[in-house]
Amino acid sequence: MPGPQAKEPSAPIMSVDEAIRRRRSVRGFQPKPVPDALLREVFELAQWAPSNCNVQPWVAHVVSGAACAALRDKLIASGRTPAAMNPDFSADSKYEGVYRERQHDAAAQLYGAMGVARRDMEGRFAAYLRNQAMFDAPHAVFLFLPAPFGIREATDLGIYVQTLMLVMTARGIASCAQGALSLYPDVVRAHLRIPDKQRLLLGISFGYEDQGVAANNARVGRASLGTAVAFHS
Repeated sequence: MPGPQAKEPSAPIMSVDEAIRRRRSVRGFQPKPVPDALLREVFELAQWAPSNCNVQPWVAHVVSGAACAALRDKLIASGRTPAAMNPDFSADSKYEGVYRERQHDAAAQLYGAMGVARRDMEGRFAAYLRNQAMFDAPHAVFLFLPAPFGIREATDLGIYVQTLMLVMTARGIASCAQGALSLYPDVVRAHLRIPDKQRLLLGISFGYEDQGVAANNARVGRASLGTAVAFHS
């Protein structure tokens, strides 16, 4: 069966270099929805992402409008009882050394932009609930892996996610990849009527950035080339 046919884009596109440098996690969105034709174009183009043996293991469920609003309410309610978390994939990452330092720096930049003090537990919990609220985005996509796929296929899904977010960035659509949206997979599956064999890895909130949201002023850096890459010859 032939794959999707290449089409002329319906919106201006920036260079790959510019899209990579401009893409960042946006945590506040306008209520304005992405037009349906553009939405479909973005996901069709992302479908060209590479995968091992061309298996294409990702299963994407996009929520918009009433479906998005109803799921948002359910996730916020679930988020008020963190003990009920039951992720399909372990969310208990323990970072050490430089990785811990980077994690702390990212948190410091985010909470600093929001004006939330380190010991402000109430403010930090409110910030956590903003994750479950999808940062008020008009859309979100939930990414699933069919059982029994594991780390190799999760890598493929990660490549798909980056491809998708770069396509969005090139068209002026902001996004935020969120592990937090995978913490209550049973809620998501029930709402979208998805079988248990589909395991939720992450979600992405997306739409048009609200530049008036303080969290969107947060900026993080990247490790130097020499720190991350070794060249052998």
